[in-house]
Amino acid sequence: MITANFQIKGSRDLPVFIDYTYSEDSPAQSLTIFVHGFKGFKDWGAYNHVARCFAENELPFLKFNFSHNGISNDRGDFFDDLESFQKNTFTKELYDLDEVISFAMSGKAFKAPQKLNLIGTSRGGGIGIIQTCRDKRVNKLATWSALSNFRNLWDLEKEEEWKQKGLIYVHNSRTHQMLPLGVQLLNDIEQRSEKLNILNSARQMSQPWLIIHGDEDTTVPVQQAEELHRQQPNSRLLIIPNANHTLGSMHPWLQDGLPKPLLRACEETIRFFKEEV
Repeated sequence: MITANFQIKGSRDLPVFIDYTYSEDSPAQSLTIFVHGFKGFKDWGAYNHVARCFAENELPFLKFNFSHNGISNDRGDFFDDLESFQKNTFTKELYDLDEVISFAMSGKAFKAPQKLNLIGTSRGGGIGIIQTCRDKRVNKLATWSALSNFRNLWDLEKEEEWKQKGLIYVHNSRTHQMLPLGVQLLNDIEQRSEKLNILNSARQMSQPWLIIHGDEDTTVPVQQAEELHRQQPNSRLLIIPNANHTLGSMHPWLQDGLPKPLLRACEETIRFFKEEV
């Protein structure tokens, strides 16, 4: 397996760090782009193993850090740029993802794929749903543990306080940091409510879509996956038993292989992406 690293400009000209994993022996006819979630990053947990799993199955794999995810360097796992984290919005993440897709399809760094597939996890699943709905460059979508409404990320009762103070904090149990969310995030969803409506995008999506969720997800309950599936009857819903929000992974991930729930998610997604439409 070979992993190449790239950097492009994202929202507000902040860097977007990219990893592209592939096998020299495999045809690069399709590409999978992975979209990380809230408080996530491209090297979280077992994601490097996920990349290799796809590449070994003739599916080159690209993962990246959103420009405002709060991590300022290519290999970091500590939120050292809280100013950017505070200024992040859903619109900025959609901009970043669009730029990553354009970079991948340009053929400037590696051969442009004939087919492009997305995987979005958690909050990145919501971003992936909206992007896929509006972007015909995307052939297929898979979402893992995706949320159905961005407002499910916080306590709705805190919104008035948020508006008054301009800031709320969320705790990161791994780093023990209190991470700031600027009111720009709330303003973004209020001012662009139609564009950022995940369920509406799910309803309008025309591409094939695989929804994967764990039945023991306490972060994004499985009912949200069922709600997404109801919006788009042509989607497929796979509920993995005994699986949590991260499908058994954690950070750091020190084992050689993938946890069983995440391995199944990879296998089912690879099969789905390889199916002829």
